[in-house]
Amino acid sequence: MSTPPLNRILFVEDDPDIQTVASLGLQAVGGFTVQICSSGSEAIQAAPTFAPDLILLDVMMPGMDGISTLKALRELRETLTTPVIFLTAKVQTHEVASYKQLGVLDVIAKPFDPMTLSATLNRLWSQYHV
Repeated sequence: MSTPPLNRILFVEDDPDIQTVASLGLQAVGGFTVQICSSGSEAIQAAPTFAPDLILLDVMMPGMDGISTLKALRELRETLTTPVIFLTAKVQTHEVASYKQLGVLDVIAKPFDPMTLSATLNRLWSQYHV
């Protein structure tokens, strides 16, 4: 069975600078269609109609953090099984292990290289569909 293409990414990040850098890497380098959400509640509203292939989700956000957002997304029929990758500066071994227990596909550490972000997502996507 071949891997379905990764095209649509819902990117949830509250920091405008990180939004800009990551979206440049995802759109210009990776050629992805990206919808940026600045908060967890915005992501929950946008996800069902955007229908992402993958959700790239910041962990530390004001109000609704990434873990709460993940739980809410899992309650939506449209995103129940959509793979999620956390993006965070909190990447100690025990933190990454606890994130993976929540069912995320993987964790990408901040700061990240926007020029290789798309390649990283494609690699993780391929591994997910093995």
